Amino acid sequence: MDSILVRGNGPLSGDIEIAGAKNACLALMPATLLSDEPLTLTNAPRLSDIKTMTALLASLGAEVSSLQEGKVQAMSCHGEINPVADYEIVRKMRASNLVLGPLLARLGHAVVSLPGGCAIGARPMDLHTTALEALGAQIELKDGYLHAKVAGGRLKGAVHKMRFPSVGATENFLMAASLAKGTSVLENAAREPEIVDLADCLNKMGAQIEGAGTSRIEIQGVDRLNGATHPVVTDRIELGTFMLAPAICGGEVTCLGGKLSLVESFVAKLEQAGVSVEENARGLTVSRKNGRVQAVDVTTEPFPGFPTDLQAQMMALLCTAEGTSVLEETIFENRFMHAPELIRMGANIEVHGGHATVHGVEQLKGAPVMATDLRASVSLILAGLAAEGETVVSRVYHLDRGYEFIERKLSGIGAQVERIKS
Repeated sequence: MDSILVRGNGPLSGDIEIAGAKNACLALMPATLLSDEPLTLTNAPRLSDIKTMTALLASLGAEVSSLQEGKVQAMSCHGEINPVADYEIVRKMRASNLVLGPLLARLGHAVVSLPGGCAIGARPMDLHTTALEALGAQIELKDGYLHAKVAGGRLKGAVHKMRFPSVGATENFLMAASLAKGTSVLENAAREPEIVDLADCLNKMGAQIEGAGTSRIEIQGVDRLNGATHPVVTDRIELGTFMLAPAICGGEVTCLGGKLSLVESFVAKLEQAGVSVEENARGLTVSRKNGRVQAVDVTTEPFPGFPTDLQAQMMALLCTAEGTSVLEETIFENRFMHAPELIRMGANIEVHGGHATVHGVEQLKGAPVMATDLRASVSLILAGLAAEGETVVSRVYHLDRGYEFIERKLSGIGAQVERIKS
């Protein structure tokens, strides 16, 4: 397996381009199953997860072409559709479950394997199945597969309140309800920018969705959807990750295409820690020029709260902060697996259940460390940028699922980062 070699080398400066959102693109791509007309996505990220979704859609009968070096995904699903999403593909990525709603809406039946992904805690499918069952689906789990069907062949509008604002379940509900008969209302819906992006795309395809970005979304079902061209929203998690590079190392970096509205709660914590963030026509400019950052407490929450997908990276920053920080993880129960690796680098961290107490140290030391999941991978690279000596991060196949050309992007702002081929 490849590894990443990082050498700590002081302040960073320059511009770094932020890609389209992985989590948005992975929800937008299955929308092609809802129509027999072409769907084209621009500003697509170039990631292994996108390739996995491409393989999954192709196995279901969709035609997917990657254009302009992967930044455009051109899709069409005008032929015969296979209703079975096989385990061998689905096991590689959690977002594979997002084909369930579109298949039910288009065909009235589907067989979808339970998904895989990072081992960061339980992410139960019952939030998805209960949402779809509210629309009239009958779903049974057999031999690791969800067997779903709709009596009469077409979903029916309904009111459903989720017990937790799940992003994936909200996305599945939106896609399914777009072709359901009648009006559907989803209460306690997820409010993430990726939800708004999906609703915008579906509306371009002819759907009638109102309220995306709020906790109550109303969908008026239509008989069919047409094709569309849609740009993928900026990746707020990649944005936040790269904003942390100058925060950890010092210097000044502009994240091109960044918008404050995508990361407001995150920026509030950065500013509390003593990091400057300024929005301008080019993006977000981040700088840290005056010594160590200050300790801050962080609690992960659904959007618009602090993102769980930036918790590991924020911990890397707080390892060298002045004072003691407490991080509370409320979304996933196993999301502090990066802490022991940071401790190998000299961090002072205590983990008790869903809380991690970080006592800041003046200097981290380079060490061999192992990535445990996608966001943990990049947190160790960020820590390596601030460490004395060399850090080697192994098992970085996780990294390629969520960050495109990370060595190139970090090298472009002065970091010493290189990939070691296995």
